[in-house]
Amino acid sequence: SPLQTEQHGPKRPEPSSAKSLIDIGTRRIFSSDHDIFRESARKFFQEEVLPFHAEWEKDGQVSRELWEKAGQQGLLGVAIAEKHGGIGADILSSAVVWEEQMYVNCTGPGFSLHSDIVMPYIANYGSEEQIKHFIPEMVAGKCIGAIAMTEPGAGSDLQGIRTYAKKDGNDWILNGSKVFITNGWMSDVVIVVAVTNREARSPAHGISLFLVENGTKGFIKGRKLNKIGLKAQDTAELFFEDVRLPASALLGKENKGFYYLMAELPQERLLIADMALASCEFMFEETRNYVKQRKAFGKTIAHLQTVQHKLAEMKTQICVGRAFMDNCLQLHADKRLDSSTASMAKYWSSDLQNSIATQCVQLHGGWGYMWEYPIAKAFVDARVQPIYGGTNEIMKELIARDIVSDK
Repeated sequence: SPLQTEQHGPKRPEPSSAKSLIDIGTRRIFSSDHDIFRESARKFFQEEVLPFHAEWEKDGQVSRELWEKAGQQGLLGVAIAEKHGGIGADILSSAVVWEEQMYVNCTGPGFSLHSDIVMPYIANYGSEEQIKHFIPEMVAGKCIGAIAMTEPGAGSDLQGIRTYAKKDGNDWILNGSKVFITNGWMSDVVIVVAVTNREARSPAHGISLFLVENGTKGFIKGRKLNKIGLKAQDTAELFFEDVRLPASALLGKENKGFYYLMAELPQERLLIADMALASCEFMFEETRNYVKQRKAFGKTIAHLQTVQHKLAEMKTQICVGRAFMDNCLQLHADKRLDSSTASMAKYWSSDLQNSIATQCVQLHGGWGYMWEYPIAKAFVDARVQPIYGGTNEIMKELIARDIVSDK
């Protein structure tokens, strides 16, 4: 309605008082420009993703065509500066894309990782040549990005990685393996985290990042991994066997990789947190609709006080979470989000997501356990959120470190 478009800033309704938790035109961190962008993102996910997702779940990957359509629609590299070939919008516009993907409950497309985790490394630390070579193609959806940190023997403990790149003249020789790599199977470029100085005073001082392109000799993609959720996401294992890389494959400075990772991880955690919360909002609305039409004992189960109280509790928890989440998004838009606050958001939101998922499945009864019901997919997809992007146990470590340190 025109009234909503006029509203921006403090006059916008918060989700708690809106008709639904996923209404367009709510939340004071957004403007009417964000609303227009949200409408086009919502249309894209409803028309280009939702109808095909079941097929992609069977395939274990989305289509290349989808990536290119997302590029044409301006949904990739949204917050990457225009001077680098990005769309040049703010991080809140990226958040619109993260949220709209969760509002259709389709976890297959690895857009957020590609746009808001992988691309910033290239834009922030890449050379002019690297930026020119990759960013425009990535924005077009013609070059799919992944980042390879985790190894079979090193997950949370990033300093325990074994993948090693050894100098050979001006070149590097890369050896090692990576696992659980989102977008891994379809990736055209992978940022590989590797040890480059085994003699460094601590492992953190001897880690570098490399850009490895698909088709490079010795770079082998293993299989698409068979996960309990995220069925349409092409998570893969990657192998590097004597991969010869030119000096130009190094991303940023030698042995500075760990610092780059530390600088970029808060955004990754924010993204997981916001997607978790958006998923809560989706699950709540899905369940609200279900209980209002499901009959038991002669009337809809929405008439039962136990069900009503459960909905009241869930809505309250989600709205409390959303207030903190939007605060974090605003802080990050102002470049003021610190690592500890991002860790709080990641752990809190992903825990909430799993709690809401469990309760919503319960409210669906036996049907909630059926794969064709969206809530069943939301339930299995939620389980990985407290694990990846830094486990929630590690999040608590980081938060606690800040609390007890004497600095």
